[in-house]
Amino acid sequence: MRVLLVEDDDRVVAALTPALRRAHLTVIRAGTAAEAVEAAPGADLVLLDMGLPDQDGLTVCRRIRERDGVPIIAVTARRDEASVVSALRAGVDDYVTKPYRLAELMARIDAVMRRSGHGVPESIDHVADVRLDLGARRVWAGETEVALTRKEFDLLSTLVDADGDAVSRESLMESIWDTSWVGASRTLDVHVSALRTKLGRPQLIETVRGIGYRINPGG
Repeated sequence: MRVLLVEDDDRVVAALTPALRRAHLTVIRAGTAAEAVEAAPGADLVLLDMGLPDQDGLTVCRRIRERDGVPIIAVTARRDEASVVSALRAGVDDYVTKPYRLAELMARIDAVMRRSGHGVPESIDHVADVRLDLGARRVWAGETEVALTRKEFDLLSTLVDADGDAVSRESLMESIWDTSWVGASRTLDVHVSALRTKLGRPQLIETVRGIGYRINPGG
């Protein structure tokens, strides 16, 4: 499935593209409104940043809608009701606010494509013999499905998405618990311990002293 990623920020593109590709999605990038309108007919789904530098996202959405019925998910930092209503009236199929988690975005992609009558490839991540279905938010260790809490799943998927790189404690607390409060650090440790126990693979999540945690693909 071809996803048109309309985003002018190279850092966002660099972070999101590998995750989409791991979900077996082909990523087409457009950095301007003109590029987005031109590329939309060749896409199966559009992820549209509403804050483009050359033209308002609402206008881009309307221009795409004039030519194509491709599903559009608006991605924006605007959370107020008026912005959401304006985007929906302009023709977007769903609305995701920044910052968002990859699991949420993949679930919304799956839902929009199913509503439009198209299926999407399974959004499956693998590390060692542990499998994560990001859309269904299910996890298997070997052949056994493991029941995780919402925060445990978010923590595991964030570490897996880092692809072996160390993720700082501050980044994990900010992205999963929406806080940088130092007191949440103990909560993070408890969740890591729970994951190691539930997955039955204590070496899968490594402690990186002075930084945070990383996934050990050999664990």
